[in-house]
Amino acid sequence: MDSNTLLDPMEMKVGELLKEFQLDYSPDLVKLVEDTVSTIKKAIKLIPDDLKVTAAAAPGFIMDIGSDKVEFKFRKPKSIKIGGSYAFQGIAKPDVNVDLLVGLPKECFHEKDYLNYRYHAKRFLYLCTIKKYLNSSSMFSKVEWSTLQNEARKPVLIVHPALEELKVAPGFFVRIIPTIAASFFSISKLNLKRNNIHALNQGSLLAATPKYNTSILEDMYFEDTSEMVKKPFLESKSLLETLILLKVWARQRASIYVHDCLNGFLIAVILSYLITQNKINHSMTTIQMFRVAVKFIASSNLWNHGLYFKLGPQSTISKEEKKQYKDLFPVVICNPSSNFNIAFRISQSGFAELQDEAALTLACLEKCSNGGFEEVFMTKIDFAVKYDHCIRLNLRGQVELYASGFCMDDECWRLYEQKVHGILSQGLTDRAKFIRVSWRNTEPGCTIENGLSVFDTQPLLVGISISSVEKAFRVVDIGPNADNKEDALKFRRFWGEKAELRRFKDGRIAESTVWETDQWTRHLILKRIVEYIFVRHLSPMSKDRIMHAVDQIDFSLLHGSGDPITFSGSLLAAFEVLSKRLRSIEDIPLKVSTVQPLDSAFRYTSVYPPEPHPLAEEKTSDLRIQQKLAPSCIQPLEVMIQLEGSGNWPTDEVAIEKTKTAFLLKIGESLQSVWGMTCIASEDSVNVLVSGYAFHLKIWHEKGLSLVNKESGNELSNRISSTDKQLFIQSQHSNMISGLQARHSIYGPVVRLAKRWIASHFFSACLVEEAVELLVASIFLKPLPFHAPLSRITGFLRFLRLLSEFDWTFSPLIIDINNDLGANEEKEIADKFNMTRKNLQENPQSGSPAMFLATAYDKASEAWTRFSPKSSELKRLVAYARSSADLLTRLILQHQVDSFLWECLFRTPLSNYDAVILLHRDKLPYPQRLLFPSELNRGVHVAKGNPSKIFSPFLLPRNLKASSENIKDKLFVNFDPLRCYIADLQKEFSNTFNLWYDSLGGDAIGLTWGQHSSKKRGRDEGVEEEKEPAEVLKSVGETGKGLMRSVYLLKAPRVTT
Repeated sequence: MDSNTLLDPMEMKVGELLKEFQLDYSPDLVKLVEDTVSTIKKAIKLIPDDLKVTAAAAPGFIMDIGSDKVEFKFRKPKSIKIGGSYAFQGIAKPDVNVDLLVGLPKECFHEKDYLNYRYHAKRFLYLCTIKKYLNSSSMFSKVEWSTLQNEARKPVLIVHPALEELKVAPGFFVRIIPTIAASFFSISKLNLKRNNIHALNQGSLLAATPKYNTSILEDMYFEDTSEMVKKPFLESKSLLETLILLKVWARQRASIYVHDCLNGFLIAVILSYLITQNKINHSMTTIQMFRVAVKFIASSNLWNHGLYFKLGPQSTISKEEKKQYKDLFPVVICNPSSNFNIAFRISQSGFAELQDEAALTLACLEKCSNGGFEEVFMTKIDFAVKYDHCIRLNLRGQVELYASGFCMDDECWRLYEQKVHGILSQGLTDRAKFIRVSWRNTEPGCTIENGLSVFDTQPLLVGISISSVEKAFRVVDIGPNADNKEDALKFRRFWGEKAELRRFKDGRIAESTVWETDQWTRHLILKRIVEYIFVRHLSPMSKDRIMHAVDQIDFSLLHGSGDPITFSGSLLAAFEVLSKRLRSIEDIPLKVSTVQPLDSAFRYTSVYPPEPHPLAEEKTSDLRIQQKLAPSCIQPLEVMIQLEGSGNWPTDEVAIEKTKTAFLLKIGESLQSVWGMTCIASEDSVNVLVSGYAFHLKIWHEKGLSLVNKESGNELSNRISSTDKQLFIQSQHSNMISGLQARHSIYGPVVRLAKRWIASHFFSACLVEEAVELLVASIFLKPLPFHAPLSRITGFLRFLRLLSEFDWTFSPLIIDINNDLGANEEKEIADKFNMTRKNLQENPQSGSPAMFLATAYDKASEAWTRFSPKSSELKRLVAYARSSADLLTRLILQHQVDSFLWECLFRTPLSNYDAVILLHRDKLPYPQRLLFPSELNRGVHVAKGNPSKIFSPFLLPRNLKASSENIKDKLFVNFDPLRCYIADLQKEFSNTFNLWYDSLGGDAIGLTWGQHSSKKRGRDEGVEEEKEPAEVLKSVGETGKGLMRSVYLLKAPRVTT
């Protein structure tokens, strides 16, 4: 296919995106800007010359930056002019603001004011004077402080016009930025090697202050740099559009659009550089320019040496100067005529993230459908969804943080970021691929005049991308050899009491740290390491100030006090025993050739894999001496058996099923007689008890596959209920998911969280567990614009966002686990999807899937989502997922530490239903799985029921007096009262209401009235009036007698005609 054809849809979407984000520079907007700027100028003009300005205007700020000799007499600005993106129409909505560059007059300064923060102090006092006069004007609704790129020592003023003016451009404001002339201070005095803060002097040793010096140089060359950057954008519409695209791209990525990485101005600088180097030319399209810019950011070797503009034959810079820049700054972008590094704020970790994001964007452009438009421009990549581990440090009131001063060469907040990054890098070693530390400490609206201690209100965020699960879950870290005294001493100093000398299997004696833990808590090793090094090295730091999100929702997977996944080893061992015994059976006409587990417990995706039951052992132990009560129910695990090939099978489907039942009964007899195993048989199933587990045996034979292969179109749809076809699909699905779990060990825990969430919000009837497994599989198989998740909470958040953001109406979700689908297969899927959408449009009640999940074994999405979720159910599911995703993001990133709020992720509001049935908790088969007991204090209480005396979820002492074989008769295999109750309600009231429930252990059922419910039918139908809602609900309660606790009516059905 021609590449130009492929780009067309992308270019079309980009065109629409630009319309949305480009600002309309209408006469009304221009008038708003001009009027606002004019009013600001008038207010400044009212300030009298020779007005004495002293430190009293901002005593806290002056004291905190440690300045002296700051008094001056006010003079009018030498110039006031518009700068920034507005000057060349490069604003990208919704950030509609204008930079107003106010040139400070030289008369207010002395030639040595570059020393000891005097310049910064006077700069701020000048702004304080302006602020005072702006506040007296009725034309502004608010005048507040902000900072230049999160730099507290360089405040700027934010001026908001009166509210009635904002109709033209909602959110518009003017940012007043002070600048000074390039001749203000001697350039040689601001050389990067010089020290200009005398408080940093250590005896005769003068520490250089490159960042402080550059901070002043930035203001000196602010206007010159702005002019240099603006020129190319006035000449090229495509370049301007590329700037807006890059701004949209960067804003979606919280880890790079931040103070120590990118901003709109730096993006414009990079594009200007690419134009001067002829890497971008005006004949390119916007998309081509965007691609070149992103590729340059991701992989250009020029970053290693620094980017230097060439504006003329005189603008050169020596090798020594270039080396000096690279030694001092991780990233260098320099205009030789200006002699300062424009990118001096970019940190090493910030640039590493920037290059990684750019590389991922290139992968999206090359690999994703529709040119990667959704992934590149529309997907929000915040800390919570990007990083495997998110940590929040609450540093409010930590005065030790700035004990040495707020502002040295760099600010104390930036130094603290570097310190946190450094100790994490040292402590995590190869466990971490990326570590990002970001403290957006300067929020608009602060009263900076009173001092800089107001800048500790926001939490410091740490994002960690781990290199691999194996490394992150490592129990032992090996340090330097014992004979390497110097390194061993450093190791012990860093780790303190955790360091220990150990001899390893290879005979090596080395320092080490050991993080012993249970198998099911190994995902918390990294958390333990982080907490330990924070408490040890960020003194004083207590654990209650550290919020590590990784384990906050683990409670949802616990069964009692532990995670039942720990029993997976004994389960697999029991299956192995069963498998060997089945294959060894001799007294059946066809031998067992293969045994395949189908249950999700075997692929580590079951929320509650079963624990071994003492009554399911070959040798039953005395339950009276067990430390905990034994359950009376045991859930069987589905196992598929395939027999040797034979041509004697019947061709009739019913006869085939009867023959399979006969084989199963014979297999059961053989297992019982040879191995003494307990087999429980019914007409359609055989359950076998082995090594503490129950297995549900099913037979599949080769004709099942031929049936599947022969059927097509409507005939295939008609045979969907075929047992063999269903077993074949289950087998294919199980194989694929097992393979995926082997490649991504974190996949299983993510699926378990997703299933627990689905059930907790009563969607058990809408989404079968196989569908959930496929949904989660897609975030591992197609992770772009991310890397595949390597922590359960990040995977869970991405699952919620997939559910809430995917375009289910117009797109199929293709899950290609083994790369089986080529272009022809994808076209076939697209055709089948389009057919279902046509059917849904013509008949919303048709059996076409609203959620289309296509796989290699099910291209028409018939296996798991053909009948549910329906469109209305999917809409509800999407809304719940969006709400949960937003809540989880806020919990990870903000000051939410209440455990109840984390629980809200799995608490469903009962008020969202028209009626609610509450169940007796002690009549549920597995009451330990109930996350939160349900109570209701609203609505009409229409029915109440007593608990059954027949069933108990645990074997009571009176049941344990019989012999071991008789006790086994008390064991319920595959019995679930809730499932039975739901089946009865669906049978009796299918047209009256929809049922919503939690199949994993909920004690409530939600009801919503059917859409066509009416109070009275037409007389010509000859039917009596329908029952009142309360009467219907009383019948509902009667159906669940013994299990039903209460029934509440919250909303009556709508009357329809």
